[in-house]
Amino acid sequence: MASNRRAFLTATAVGALATAPTTATAVGTHPHPTTAPAALAELLDGNRRYASGHSRHPDESRPLRHQLATAQHPFAVIVGCVDSRVPPELVFDQGLGDLLCIRTAGEVLDEAVLASIQYGVEELRIPLVLVLGHERCGAVAATLAHLETGAPVPGHLALLVDEIAPAARRTRALPGDWAEHTMTAHTAWVRDAIRADPAFTSAQVVAARFDLDTGLVSLLP
Repeated sequence: MASNRRAFLTATAVGALATAPTTATAVGTHPHPTTAPAALAELLDGNRRYASGHSRHPDESRPLRHQLATAQHPFAVIVGCVDSRVPPELVFDQGLGDLLCIRTAGEVLDEAVLASIQYGVEELRIPLVLVLGHERCGAVAATLAHLETGAPVPGHLALLVDEIAPAARRTRALPGDWAEHTMTAHTAWVRDAIRADPAFTSAQVVAARFDLDTGLVSLLP
């Protein structure tokens, strides 16, 4: 079964490379960034539009859908949370074909997530990976509740708690909001884990925090 999966991924990657645009312009209505700094600037510009209520909702036309049926060239990988209040395409005011979004509760990493990032970085030549945490994260709240009470974690949720708990333990003694400290520490750890992986050395990897109240994204140090 594993060999079949590898064969499928290899065939998919070759097909994507064969059909990917070779110019600096995406198949959409505006040029796509081709460097990590330009990609990050585009994301933050789009987020400011979103937060101010002036989203453009680019790249959603019917002709574009037809073009994207045969090729894609996203300019950023977003590793984000499944939280319904943090959809990356809306948060960054981007459209079809612009972002490769990978979402798990609490941005928890596993092999499927890492393989998906690698597909974006190596096969689609995406220059930027952005890890997006957010305030009032349910996965973080569940982790803190477990550490405070010691109650068993049901089913598959144990994976989330196991992955987020180290950040919670590191920040428990800090003054202020434990949940906020845990979220930022975990988001930064995910960024650092991706940075340290040799599969992603061709991309710039950054971490950011989404504010549910203001709608603004801010980069983490």
